[in-house]
Amino acid sequence: MSKSQSIYETIGGRTAVEAVVSDFYDRVFDDPVLEPYFEGIDREALYAHQVQFISAVAGGPVSYEGADMRAAHEGMGITEEAFGRVATYLGEALRENDIDEGDVETILEEVGALEPDVVGQ
Repeated sequence: MSKSQSIYETIGGRTAVEAVVSDFYDRVFDDPVLEPYFEGIDREALYAHQVQFISAVAGGPVSYEGADMRAAHEGMGITEEAFGRVATYLGEALRENDIDEGDVETILEEVGALEPDVVGQ
């Protein structure tokens, strides 16, 4: 990857991010531990926010416009185990879509930094 090219551009832009997010949610929604967190959630809106979020984290020409992480997860009681499962599924989805390991690690580090704002809220 050249210095001038973002991860977003390197991985294939919006099309690649949408594929990753689709694969990610296939895993998340099939997990019985995570399922209760998504009861009554508008999945289309969630998908759109996640595409926007991953695009922003990857340096795309997108600003994340959702609620801040603490507010978005307030009252959900997300555990460390649940957060870890979500991070694992994101890593699997990124790798399944042939994202370079260095880029996977960079994205997962950004997501991991959000744990204090998500867990236990």
